[in-house]
Amino acid sequence: MKDSKKNTKVIILLGPPGAGKGTQAELLTEKFGFFLWETSDIIGRIIEQAGKGEFIEIQGKKYFFEEQAEKRKQGLIWDGCFIFYLSKKKIEELAKKEKGIALSGSPRNLEEGKYLIPLLKKLYGTKNIVVIALKLTPKATVWRNSRRRECELATHSILYTKETEKLTKCPLDGSWLMRREDDNLKIIKKRLMEYKKKTFPLFLFFKKQGLKVIKINGEQSVADVFQDILKKLKKNNLHNC
Repeated sequence: MKDSKKNTKVIILLGPPGAGKGTQAELLTEKFGFFLWETSDIIGRIIEQAGKGEFIEIQGKKYFFEEQAEKRKQGLIWDGCFIFYLSKKKIEELAKKEKGIALSGSPRNLEEGKYLIPLLKKLYGTKNIVVIALKLTPKATVWRNSRRRECELATHSILYTKETEKLTKCPLDGSWLMRREDDNLKIIKKRLMEYKKKTFPLFLFFKKQGLKVIKINGEQSVADVFQDILKKLKKNNLHNC
């Protein structure tokens, strides 16, 4: 790794559904010039564009795009090996360009983490990887997701807050806001269960990997959450991104 990469950061934002991972990743990207890695958008588009019956084979196992699309509809997490396979090349390209990354929603399970974190450590260095844990109660998760909207043009996810409750158009691109098809109570609860079962165990894994984990109260306003993130990055001498 060249010396010029020593301050190139990777910030991983994790939290339950509706915690505002994507929103905070966008704000960090605007401030520090990161590449915005929104897993649900980047990988979601690849899955949607795949042809009928299309699959990729990894270590002798076939992963069908249609099956991964169905998982998302049911509120289930995509297979970690599948996600890493589709992500690896782009991440390597970003590292080669010495571009920092704001990762929203990856890794989502231990399988993906065991592939992704060693790669990031190799490319960026352990000290340059920061995990932001956005804390949100189950009650707040259900409340936010049942009211969440996204724009019809670019699928920006808009959190439901006092600042956004009266919006009819996306503040980022001006397209109309609409409810997500998978934001019904049954699917929301399923996604929350998936987070507890598959994503939450990652925090112990991060600790064992020597990564810095910063906890943030995600129930505040978007602006207050962002300010807390900046303060804690500075406190931990991680603000020079």
